[in-house]
Amino acid sequence: MKLKKLIHWTVVVPIISAAFYLFGFLNNTPFTNIIGALLLFSSVMAAVHHAEVVAHKVGEPYGTVILAICITILEVGLIISFMLSGSEGALTYARDTVFAAVMIILNGILGICIWIGSRKYKEQFFIANSATTYLVSLVAILVLTLILPNYTSTEHGPFYSEAQLVFVALACLTIYGTFLMFQNVRHRNYFVTESQDQTAHEADPPSLLKTLASLFLLIICLAVVIFMAKGLSPVIEGFVESIGAPHELVGVIIAFVVLLPEGLAAIRAAKNNQIQSSINLGLGSALASVGLTIPAISVVCLIYDIPFVLGLDMKSIILLALSVFIVMMSLSRGKTNHLYGTVLLVNLAAYIFTVIVP
Repeated sequence: MKLKKLIHWTVVVPIISAAFYLFGFLNNTPFTNIIGALLLFSSVMAAVHHAEVVAHKVGEPYGTVILAICITILEVGLIISFMLSGSEGALTYARDTVFAAVMIILNGILGICIWIGSRKYKEQFFIANSATTYLVSLVAILVLTLILPNYTSTEHGPFYSEAQLVFVALACLTIYGTFLMFQNVRHRNYFVTESQDQTAHEADPPSLLKTLASLFLLIICLAVVIFMAKGLSPVIEGFVESIGAPHELVGVIIAFVVLLPEGLAAIRAAKNNQIQSSINLGLGSALASVGLTIPAISVVCLIYDIPFVLGLDMKSIILLALSVFIVMMSLSRGKTNHLYGTVLLVNLAAYIFTVIVP
């Protein structure tokens, strides 16, 4: 049994990925690049698994914070790796990735969860107050980070000045920190149904040894993902250019890689008639993606004097407003149906289509 645990893919993948990078196999041939991309993707999945093990051991509210920080480190590491490539789209990679993450979560993850759950159970019920709380926090952060930069006058263009960037980063952290207190301390009952609470109590926390092993492997996974992303950034950018797509597609690819593990978990919960868990995972990931990633990117860019664009163009603002409005309407009544899911998935298709064919 112990041997079986040692050869589990979440243990083997980080070690193989680290060896693959350290021995210089990356970027040797197209074949090794494909292997590197698969290892990068697998390392992201393994990192989230080990973060969940650590989070389960420490419990709430610290478990939620650990998962959010893990996802943020992955996203920030991937974004910075691509920004340092110095390519044409380097200035907008942070904005494009955060925007893509929000659009994929609101339209894709929630859309699939609602559609699958409603097709199987007709209607699924959740606590409407939880969705309202997520969306109030998320909308405020989205406006401050992705829309307001277009209308400030200290800097020309969709940029923030250093002082404005510091203020917005602190505002995001304040909103996100207050939300965590609300979710995990003062109003936990808004986010956890009785059946979820019983399931959580039934699952025994991992042993201290397993937790420490997962923490060590989590650190390896995060380092591997960041370094391999830096090595693969020219390859991914070259692929996007070769198919004639705009560089915004790189942001979509980064967001997809980061969000896939949480997305699969949310879809699995919806199939098991736990739509509240799906909403917690989806909207929680969106809130962390913006509320933690933008401040982290801001700190790195201020320290190393790296300029970056935050403001969206008008087409993107319209798509974002449409997505937020549809999600608000879909989650306002505390129950879902497959029409809501279909409309959200059409919104996602419109977003991806307009990225490729602007």
